[in-house]
Amino acid sequence: MILVLKKGISEKEFDAIIHRIEELKLKPHISRGEERTIVGIVGDSRTKELERWEELPGVEEVIRILKPFKLASREFRKENSVIEIADGVRIGGKEVVVIAGPCSVESEEQILTAAKEVKKYGAKILRGGAFKPRTSPYSFQGLKERGLELLKLAKEETGLPVITEALSIAQLEKVSEVADIIQIGARNMQNFALLEAAGKMKKPVLLKRGMMATMEELLMSAEYILSNGNPNVILCERGIRTFEKYTRNTLDISAIPMLKSLSHLPVIADPSHGTGKRHLVIPVSLASVAAGADGLMVEVHPQPEKALSDGAQSLTPEMFGSLMEQVKKVAEAIGREIA
Repeated sequence: MILVLKKGISEKEFDAIIHRIEELKLKPHISRGEERTIVGIVGDSRTKELERWEELPGVEEVIRILKPFKLASREFRKENSVIEIADGVRIGGKEVVVIAGPCSVESEEQILTAAKEVKKYGAKILRGGAFKPRTSPYSFQGLKERGLELLKLAKEETGLPVITEALSIAQLEKVSEVADIIQIGARNMQNFALLEAAGKMKKPVLLKRGMMATMEELLMSAEYILSNGNPNVILCERGIRTFEKYTRNTLDISAIPMLKSLSHLPVIADPSHGTGKRHLVIPVSLASVAAGADGLMVEVHPQPEKALSDGAQSLTPEMFGSLMEQVKKVAEAIGREIA
């Protein structure tokens, strides 16, 4: 449930409310908006149904959240959450933020070239996999720790913040030392131990929808991170597995506005994994922005034909430049912008 607090509530009244929640072995989650402060109460409250929360001094309204996801819901927070990534880079506001770079970090020359090219055309965040989850154990698994070192170098050379994936709890600390956003991939969307560990960090987390996950399951996974204390969660629609064989996955455009109606969390789209086809990335990117996506994650490689992973869906730098020109027009048409 949610307690909507009165405007101008005293510190004494506020502390008394928090004390009462904790006294009942429940967990308070505080959200301070421009007009009101609300407190989400999370935990097994079935035995606390008779608690008269509305009688506590400083409480204006009590709202019960019926959805299974509590902290991710629009009931908990009416305003869109805006996630601060780095100086001047925020996801969830008016600007549509573009994340770009290669699927995998392959060499110093490759990642530095890619970083400089995507920055030139307007990307705000550099992507690149150091640890790569692959279907086959014989496929390129990433450069691992060396990949992190090269991402750090690219970050220092270009000033771009970095996103890269952590596959396990053991990797979280190392990844967080370099990454400005920790990615939890589709295959780990329901790795609940990893989600809880990421929730204990304050670093922004990009959570990808699992390839066979419903929107509710995605939001429940986000709830694991939120309920462990990390409010900085970004949802990513990256395509789901269907019977269709002409695309790698089926990118669910309808999930973008649906998730934004259900949740206050930012939603971005990954048209590269969502289609698996280079020629589909630009049109699906445009459709995603038109549908309300707060950002895009696009794979860009200096020489896609030589890529060690996902070359078929990677744009050339020149194609990425064309995408940025087109997506800017779509953003402006719906009252948003791309800097």
